Amino acid sequence: MPEVAKPSVKPNITMKTAYTAITLFIYLVCSQIPIYGIQRSHTADPLYWTRVILASSRGTLMELGIGPIISASWFIQIVNAIGFLKVNG
Repeated sequence: MPEVAKPSVKPNITMKTAYTAITLFIYLVCSQIPIYGIQRSHTADPLYWTRVILASSRGTLMELGIGPIISASWFIQIVNAIGFLKVNG
């Protein structure tokens, strides 16, 4: 069974707060960057209140969800299986 080594230093509250703030900043920036090629329409938006709660806009990077992460994972696995990329594990 694979194991993960215990951290040598226990993270303190300052480090946890910094990581949370950085992650929140990245999320808010990605919620405002528009996706290239998406045309904005002025019709009714059925997900309007979801966008309000998540601080997102229609046609932004956050609308892609986890699709790009899954696609990148598949691509890396295929490239590794072919032998173009050497990954330990």
